[in-house]
Amino acid sequence: MNVLAPPRPRLSVEIVFDLVCPWCYLGVRRLLRVLAERPDLHAELLWRPFLLNPDIAPGGVPRQDWLTRKFGGEERARRLHGTIAELGQAEGIAFRFELMRRIPSSLDGHRLLRWAAPQGPLDGLVERIFQAYFSEGQDIGQHSVLAALAAAEGLDPVEARQFLASPAETEWVHLENLRAHRLGINGVPCFLVDGQHAIAGAQEGEVLQRLIEVALTTS
Repeated sequence: MNVLAPPRPRLSVEIVFDLVCPWCYLGVRRLLRVLAERPDLHAELLWRPFLLNPDIAPGGVPRQDWLTRKFGGEERARRLHGTIAELGQAEGIAFRFELMRRIPSSLDGHRLLRWAAPQGPLDGLVERIFQAYFSEGQDIGQHSVLAALAAAEGLDPVEARQFLASPAETEWVHLENLRAHRLGINGVPCFLVDGQHAIAGAQEGEVLQRLIEVALTTS
């Protein structure tokens, strides 16, 4: 270790996202890749929930019913999913939309992340939940599924189940969702760097690199 080396620049990156958003999975994967390519930076990631389907029932809804209501049928959804799956391949993501049977509420997933936050970085658990839903077709609205995913990241599954069985942090998730809308965020993912520079969408790595450079030169 070179004690004379200058300290690494610090960046605060707020990630506004939803766990049931495929564009969020793609955008987060790209952001983390870009940050991994910048060992000269110290990035503090702040994960902020957004609810794309705030009124969805706690147990979720059948996928076919949801596709009909949102897209007017499965054919339009299939074309969109095909585009997303192709983009995902370039980032090492295997989207398997055909494995999904229900569209879950993401409320408890966000609550779980809030519970896990004091115990260490969340990027591993976020990736685990994304993968379970989008690549394995697991129902991430189920407490048993979320607890097992937490356990896979070294967290206590019994404590996770006990937490999820309570209403703890439900209000926080809804307040964060409201905060995002008040900031003018109507779609996700949205990345806010150092509280000043924001960009929405699953942007290419080069765009994210430029955003980081702008933030560094103005901080």
